[in-house]
This record gives sequence, structure tokens and C-alpha cells, in this order.
Amino acid sequence: MYQLTVIGLGAADFDQLQMGVYKQLKQAKQLYVRTEDHPVLCDLKEEGVAFSSLDYIYEKHDTFAPVYEEIASVLIEAAKREPVMYAVPGHPLVAEQTVQHLIEAERNGEVLLKIEGGQSFLDPIFGALKIDPIEGFQLLDGTSMSVYDINMRQHILIAQVYDAFSASEVKLTLMEKYRDDYPVTIVTAAGSSKEKLLTVPLYELDHVAELNNLTTVYVPPVASDEEALRDWTTFRKIIATLRGPNGCPWDQKQTHESLKKYLLEEAHEFLAAVDAEDDYAMIEELGDVLLQVFLHAQIGEDNGYFNLEEVLASISEKMIRRHPHVFGDVAVEDAEQVVANWEEIKRAEKGEQKEPLLDGEYRADSSLQTAYNYQKKAAKVGFDWPNVEEAWDKLMEEMKEFQVEIEKGDARQRMDEFGDVLFTLVNVARYYKISPEEAMLHANEKFARRFRYIENEVKKNGKEFTSFTLEELDAFWNEAKRQEKGK
Repeated sequence: MYQLTVIGLGAADFDQLQMGVYKQLKQAKQLYVRTEDHPVLCDLKEEGVAFSSLDYIYEKHDTFAPVYEEIASVLIEAAKREPVMYAVPGHPLVAEQTVQHLIEAERNGEVLLKIEGGQSFLDPIFGALKIDPIEGFQLLDGTSMSVYDINMRQHILIAQVYDAFSASEVKLTLMEKYRDDYPVTIVTAAGSSKEKLLTVPLYELDHVAELNNLTTVYVPPVASDEEALRDWTTFRKIIATLRGPNGCPWDQKQTHESLKKYLLEEAHEFLAAVDAEDDYAMIEELGDVLLQVFLHAQIGEDNGYFNLEEVLASISEKMIRRHPHVFGDVAVEDAEQVVANWEEIKRAEKGEQKEPLLDGEYRADSSLQTAYNYQKKAAKVGFDWPNVEEAWDKLMEEMKEFQVEIEKGDARQRMDEFGDVLFTLVNVARYYKISPEEAMLHANEKFARRFRYIENEVKKNGKEFTSFTLEELDAFWNEAKRQEKGK
């Protein structure tokens, strides 16, 4: 098996280099270094230690990932000819992606790997910043970090911030969570004679002149919830506090049943914001919907039945399970096939249908949605018109029956036939993939908006509604329509 030894150069200069590491470097017959840009290597070169730098690989690629992969491949090929020592900054197992590729190669039987010591950059950084890692800290890679990785309540150290470009990417990611002037500290060459700490507002992070491979960015934990309003845990704490012993009496007494109407109201208000194409309103209304979700989850936790983690696990598992074309090896050609797969997986999950087919489809708060659900469920087992033309014919038939009952029937018969008209009209909407509930919400909102215009015009004239003819009021209505179309 090919022998490859990885050793750490430490985080600082030659004076901080461990004696055991120094001896091994001196004795190495074939020494490779990931980068020559390290203070220890200048002194080793003066002592006559020969090494081959892999800096040239960086110049071949635009991103870091292929650089690290190629370095690992070059080292494995070199080890096939003779035993190789590979030196990296810091400690081999701390923020060193090339070593992770080599570890994977060892698992695959390509090389025999030996990892030696070396001081990581973490110890001198903790000392320079005077922070205790037991309080909780994160070590993130500046070249690949995501806003989803950030825990605002912990000390955050961001490595691999080499230059202004990488600093700019880190800054933009942090700004998705933190305010623009949040203080961050740039730590350079921690533990060495050239150690330097510079604290700047976040927006200036990429304007600092001195950024190199010995640079680490430190983001301190937030001091209060007010500074972490974009963090999920803050909102969860707010809801738990509202429901807690010293919380809000209204929130404390809420139940799943009492909150039902609010969830519907907030969902409808969000749909109205979507129809209005109002991004700011959508932000606000989605927040209101989210409030309802978190309240229900907190009630479940307070009652000991379920918590938010179980809600998240349930929907996450479902999304992965029902998207095998994304998270598995299933191939699909189009969106229609995705829907077909979804329904097939759903049927397999539910198993044999034992309850009546329409059970669970009733919606007490929406007769339109109930009708839509019933028809959709019945259509899945073949109880449906073969084409939309026959659905239209059925609607015309029901309209005629309703007209007959208007002329000859009693109140109950009229209501019954009018119900048939509405039910059939919902079926027509289903054929055209129109949500009758959403369409009705849109129609109501449109009517309210145009009627407000009429009301304003009446007030402008200083009169009462009764002072205007229907034709005059209708003219106001048409003017409201023209203005909407003009927009």
C-alpha cells in the first residue's frame, strides 16, 4: 500500500513550531506543501529543507473544490512512486479539505494515510480573542458557508477568507442575518509575532487591505433577541414566552380549535397579497401564517402531544420520500409524471382504503373547497365526465332545472337546484385547474375594492348613496374597472 504522511505546520511562525513536527520535516525525503504562503516555510527553506509547492494548481481553477480534488490526486500519484510527506497550514484535521479527500481515498483502499500533529489555528485564536469555546462556537468555511449554517447565539469563526472577493461573499451571507454595522473582528496570524486583530462594522469587511491565508473572521454572539430577529430560534422563544406562565393571557388560553378561524383568515389575506402582487404585504401576511403554525406547534408541545421538531421531521421525510426523482434515482420526463409519481407514492403510503372514500375531505369552513375535494376524490376512481364538454352540458342542464324551480318551485326546491348549479360549476373549475375557493376570494376582494371606489366617489360629492341613481353608481363602478385595467 502506498504511504502518505500528512503533517501540520501550525498556525503561527517558526518559533511556535512543535519540535517533533520540525524533526519530521527535516527528515522528509519527498515533501509537498499545499501552499508556500506560510511563515514556517521561509525558515525551513533557509535551513535547506527542500519541498514542492502545489500553489500552481490554484491557478488552474476558478473555484476551490476542484483545486482540493486535484491536490489529493497529485499526492496519491506521487505516493505510488515513493513515500510522501504532505505539509498543510495549522492542523491536518481542522479546516483542511484536501485531507478529507485523502481520508476518503484511504477508505477506498487507494492509499495508506498517516496523520501527524500540528497546532491548529483555533487555540491561538481563542487566546487572541479571549473567548471560551465551551460557550459554544462554530467553525465555518468562508468559501462554502450558507446563511442556514449560522447560529447567531454562538461564537462564529470563519476560515478560508483569503482575499477581498471571499470576504465580500462572507459579508453578503452574514448580512442576511446581521445588521449592516454589526461588529466583526478580523484576526490575522494569531499566536505569532505578527498577530493582528481589527474590529470593523460588517459592511467594511471586504474593504480591509490585509487578508491572506492566515486570516480568520470572528463574529461574536448576539447580545439580545432584538439583534436576532432573523433567527428561527428567536421567534420560537417569543411564542413559548407568550404561552408561558408570565406570558399573554390571550395566547395562553388558545387551543387548536379556537385558532382555526385565524389560520383561515391569515391564509386568505396572504392570497389577497399575492393577487395584489405586493411583496411587502406578502412578507407581513406570511409572517402571520407562520405565527399560526408556531402557535399550533407550541400548543402541541405544551399539551405533551408533539412539538415543532416532529412537525419538521414529518414534512421533511414526506418531501424526500415523495421526490425520488430529486433525492433518489427515479427518472421523470415532465411535471405531469412528477404528479403521477406523487399520487402513486401517496397511495402506497396510505395502503388499502378502508374508510369511505370521501371521509376527511369535508371542510366546515368552506363549502366550495368541500365540493372541490369531493369531486377530485371521486374522479380518481373514475367517477367523472370523460371531457370538459360534458361538464359544460351538465352545467347548462342544471341551470335550466334551476330556472324551472324559480318559476314553479318552492324555496327548498330553489335552494336545492341552485346548489346543484354551484356544485357543477365547481366541477367545471376543476377541469380548468382553477381553485374555486381562491377564485371566490379574488372575486370578493375585487368587489370590495371597486365598491370602496364607489363609496369614495359618493363622499367626494358630499351626498348620500340614495341621492344617486343606479346608473350613476354603475358609472363609478365602470370607472374603477378602467383604472384597474390601466394599471
